[in-house]
Amino acid sequence: MKIIGVIMTYNCESLVQKAIDQIPKEEFDKLICTDDGSTDNTIEIVKKNNIEFIKNNHLGYGMNLYAGMKKAFELGATHVIELHGDSQYDFTYVKEMKKNFSEGCDLVLGNRFFNFKEPLVNGMPIYIYLGNIFLTILGKIGLGIKNDDLFQGFRGYSKNLFNKINTNNYNKDYRFSYEIIAQSYYLDLKIASVPTKCDYKGDHTTMPLKRAIPCIIHALKIGLHYRLAKLGLKFSIFKI
Repeated sequence: MKIIGVIMTYNCESLVQKAIDQIPKEEFDKLICTDDGSTDNTIEIVKKNNIEFIKNNHLGYGMNLYAGMKKAFELGATHVIELHGDSQYDFTYVKEMKKNFSEGCDLVLGNRFFNFKEPLVNGMPIYIYLGNIFLTILGKIGLGIKNDDLFQGFRGYSKNLFNKINTNNYNKDYRFSYEIIAQSYYLDLKIASVPTKCDYKGDHTTMPLKRAIPCIIHALKIGLHYRLAKLGLKFSIFKI
């Protein structure tokens, strides 16, 4: 296996060095950074750490993630692990994620809710806590699955997954991540989850509340399209 860590950044100059320091570099063959058009000194800090980077225009989370994944696989990666540059996620479970890759998993999802109380202990605001549970319930019902955390950013992807999913009609924002999950289940790819912790007490980036309603509508739409695709009526991302 060749594991490349893709560090996602956008205007996180005060946090990115901490995130880089926390990455268990011995677990990766290479690190790269995909930046969504930062206007602060984020990229200068990345450059000082001798990390290769892609500088994108500010086109959204989804396109930034796609660009990073594409570059990593072009560099010969067999698997990519998504790492956020705001130091919010605990990278302790990278080794466990790699173990799942070695067992043939195409998608490995972090799960903040292995212990349902822990996100609150780690400072997750109650409205985000309840919102995540609600969104995940919608996703679980729509896709008919049991995974307990569908809307977080610590994930691992195989090249096999990247080559099979439909990236022609993907969303340019946060919703792209959920579309990857939905397509992976539709394609019957091997999926696993590992525990993860998320720090909400510091100055980290969090999805604004105003994006919750579009995410709810999107989850409902993708769930409907998923069910129809299973019946042979394929729309949008399920035209695979």
